[in-house]
Amino acid sequence: MASIGYSLAGTTDRHGCECAADPEDTRWLEGCVTDYAEQSCGEYKRNEDHTFPFGALLLAGSAVASPLSARVARRHGITRPNMRITTDEQAGAEQVNGDSQSNNWGGAVLVSSGFTGVSGKITVPTPKVPSGGDDSTQYCATAWVGIDGDTCQSAILQTGVDFCITGSQTSYDAWYEWIPANSIDFNNFSFGAGDEIEMSVVATSKTSGNATLTNNSNGQSVTHTFNSNETGSTLCETNAEWIVEDFTIIQGGQQSLAPFANFGKVTFTDSTATKDGSSVDATGADIITLVDKSGNKLATTEVDGSTVTVTYAGN
Repeated sequence: MASIGYSLAGTTDRHGCECAADPEDTRWLEGCVTDYAEQSCGEYKRNEDHTFPFGALLLAGSAVASPLSARVARRHGITRPNMRITTDEQAGAEQVNGDSQSNNWGGAVLVSSGFTGVSGKITVPTPKVPSGGDDSTQYCATAWVGIDGDTCQSAILQTGVDFCITGSQTSYDAWYEWIPANSIDFNNFSFGAGDEIEMSVVATSKTSGNATLTNNSNGQSVTHTFNSNETGSTLCETNAEWIVEDFTIIQGGQQSLAPFANFGKVTFTDSTATKDGSSVDATGADIITLVDKSGNKLATTEVDGSTVTVTYAGN
């Protein structure tokens, strides 16, 4: 891709790996181990439509809004589900019996090979302000199914729904995403608390696929088809996931986790994955416990065959 006249100086990935300043320079600065070593800085930082997953684009010193035809953020600023942020490697702890902790994911992950589809159903919860929370703050969580993003961090194909609350006002969004691009809202898809939402992703190749949401309560269904020209990254097909996430907010060039809502309980039923052409349930999945930066549990997970239950454990 030709230069569009901006500097990559100071661009970092989630480990703090920094780009060289020249937009034509593909190097990561030496001495850093990055999840994105197979991508140049430019590929990491820019997509065909000039929207960015990990920071704000500066062009001629000004913030630039995406054109209507380009990918857009789902809400004010940039918000997006993200790769799993593990606490194990940061703390030097070992994973025990397939169980691990994360600062943004809670749920279940099958780790193997040949995953080309994941599906599940949830009943949309009514989010609540956590104990001691501020009624003027928006608290959110998101539930989704996806392929990759845990042991494979080059890409994620995923779709899901957000549930947020500010004071007594709830709001809901439905979205799809192929990381490293930003998530995009599904239009003309209505749902709310108590509705049964069926989620499904299918990889037709490692660089193409589709994401589908169906509201079984009102019969609505929406699908987005990804082609290889828009994905910009390659799946490993080694992870199948059912996740409740504290997603990432990026505003003013800074990224942080959204204030996390008390979602009560999210139960994924009929949780299945397509592995090497055959259907498997979540039996044997690794359990991920969502914790805050102090190690306090925010969500716990139980797996029973095709049922994955994620329960809020915060205040």
